Amino acid sequence: MLNASLRQLSLLLSEKKISSTELTHEFLTRIKVLNPDLNAFITTDEEKSLNQARLADEMIATGRSTPLTGIPVAQKDIFCATGWLTTCGSKMLSNFVSPYDATVVARLDRAGMVNLGKTNMDEFAMGSSNETSHYGPVKNPWDRRAVPGGSSGGSACAVAARLAPAATGSDTGGSIRQPAALCGISGIKPTYGLVSRYGMIAFASSLDQGGPMAKSAEDLSILLNAMVGFDERDSTSLQREKEDYTRDLEKPAGGLRIGLPREFFAEGMSSDVSSAVDAALAEYRKLGATFVEVSLPNSRLAVPVYYVLAPAEASSNLSRFDGVRYGYRAAQYDNLEELYAKTRAEGFGEEVKRRILIGTYVLSHGYYDAYYLQAQKLRRLIAEDFTKAFEQCDLIMGPTSPTVAFNIGEKCGDPIQMYLSDIYTSAASLAGLPGMSIPIGFGNQNRPVGLHIIGNYFREAHMLNVAHRYQQVTDWHKLTPPESGN
Repeated sequence: MLNASLRQLSLLLSEKKISSTELTHEFLTRIKVLNPDLNAFITTDEEKSLNQARLADEMIATGRSTPLTGIPVAQKDIFCATGWLTTCGSKMLSNFVSPYDATVVARLDRAGMVNLGKTNMDEFAMGSSNETSHYGPVKNPWDRRAVPGGSSGGSACAVAARLAPAATGSDTGGSIRQPAALCGISGIKPTYGLVSRYGMIAFASSLDQGGPMAKSAEDLSILLNAMVGFDERDSTSLQREKEDYTRDLEKPAGGLRIGLPREFFAEGMSSDVSSAVDAALAEYRKLGATFVEVSLPNSRLAVPVYYVLAPAEASSNLSRFDGVRYGYRAAQYDNLEELYAKTRAEGFGEEVKRRILIGTYVLSHGYYDAYYLQAQKLRRLIAEDFTKAFEQCDLIMGPTSPTVAFNIGEKCGDPIQMYLSDIYTSAASLAGLPGMSIPIGFGNQNRPVGLHIIGNYFREAHMLNVAHRYQQVTDWHKLTPPESGN
């Protein structure tokens, strides 16, 4: 049951071979046993989850079910959910119970999914290792000494450790794809604007995008069908005709042109990651794909551009957390200015403070033109590089992360090295392109490796087809981590 696909679980539920209540209880029990060590979940509420499961059973019994009805899902704690503690991994929101649902949560609720709880994350989605959370680091289920990646590390860990069949995540510079790679699962960041950001606590509004995390590309396609859609409450939401992301899953891969950016295969990638990527590409060659060398010359600037633009937007978005309206408030202060200063000093963690300071600096008088404006110009050049590359190929492939998961604490003292974890993912985010990661093997210390697939705008169905074809001839996505840690 724990390793079943979403399609298999849906069939079992529709045929009454198991009830949603039984299935939900099984996962809640597993969370109780394993979460104290893994720290993947911040909040669970057995009563709420089982009530949802009973409603799902009624939907199935009365013929009102969807392909996702009755299936449990873990929600990243960046998504507001009515009556649930919604912390964004921060002390600043440690007492905030949401009075409304994010659109992502509402749509999965309407599909009949059961919320298992809220997953741990880097504070306000700022991090690449899930070590900046106020609730402590998440451990990688493949090796408890290692990080799971971030910022959606709790969701990635939950799926990999079979604490949930699927989970939601958010991706600003790689926060779905990178933890998916480090935990050996599948995850997709859709084209910017396809998934509503309403009720998703903002980090960098021009980059943030919600998406699903699951065991396989097929599971991702089923989840996307429920998550994607126009939302008038989100000004960046795209109004497009509804798609079925499962429609192309079984199409053959013959004739596929895969672009290999020379910049992705230069210095920086570890040898164990390189070997796994080469083996995956060899499988695609067997499936009938051909390879084209392409160039993304400005991708080398993606990390510095990202770490100018994202903090700038964060400094604006996080100004709302001041201790006045909701969230944490300093206990002692003499005036309003001191309330603001003490609340923010005490409520935010070190990485969040660092990014707010960087963002405020690059937006300040005398530096706006030199940093922020230049970064926006470079962002356009990065997007144009992809446009030219897609004239030569259908999809772009490469490593998701330059190395396998590093040890907890290994990079905490060196922010630059931590930021370079997103070297392969941030360019697609800056361009607003869809990207996904699928498991393709293991590297040093038996830690997972992911393959990064980047598509042109709105090519999610094609990307999922290409990933699915690979997963039909390999078993990496079916492997499970050991129950006991190292």
